Amino acid sequence: MKKTLLILTLLISSLAASAQNTSTSYIEKFKDDAVRIMHESGIPASIVLAVAMHESGCGNSLLAKEFNNQFGVKGLDKHVLIVHNREKLTSYKKYGSIMDSFEDFSRIISNRRQLSYLQNLTHYDYVGWAKGIQKSGYAASRKWSRDVLGLITKYHLNLFDENPADQPQVVASVK
Repeated sequence: MKKTLLILTLLISSLAASAQNTSTSYIEKFKDDAVRIMHESGIPASIVLAVAMHESGCGNSLLAKEFNNQFGVKGLDKHVLIVHNREKLTSYKKYGSIMDSFEDFSRIISNRRQLSYLQNLTHYDYVGWAKGIQKSGYAASRKWSRDVLGLITKYHLNLFDENPADQPQVVASVK
């Protein structure tokens, strides 16, 4: 019984460590793009990263892999997505690259009328941004902003909003 419990504990620990590495590598890979988008649009880099991490499972979701769609954005066109060896017609947007997905998210957040009041917030007010995006109807889940804010807190993503010149030092501290 003790051996089984020990093996189970080690397995759970290794899975948690694996998930942690996926999050950390996702942050490392896209942090500079998120900071650039922040400077261009005023949307906090922490929001860009956390929303992408949340919506795409750090790039591991089927939409992220097949459509480069990091934000779960829907569009007018229909695309075929293979789910469990079956074709499914979906309205999720398909992007040529992951960067196209990041830029479209920025455009959507910046240009939607129901989100225009967010432009009055600073790029330091990631809490206001998360709650405002949820309030606008971006996600159906009532706990969406709480999940996004949890990622920001867990990985200290708000440091990208405050110290864009210190990016290499911040990534080293992500745990």
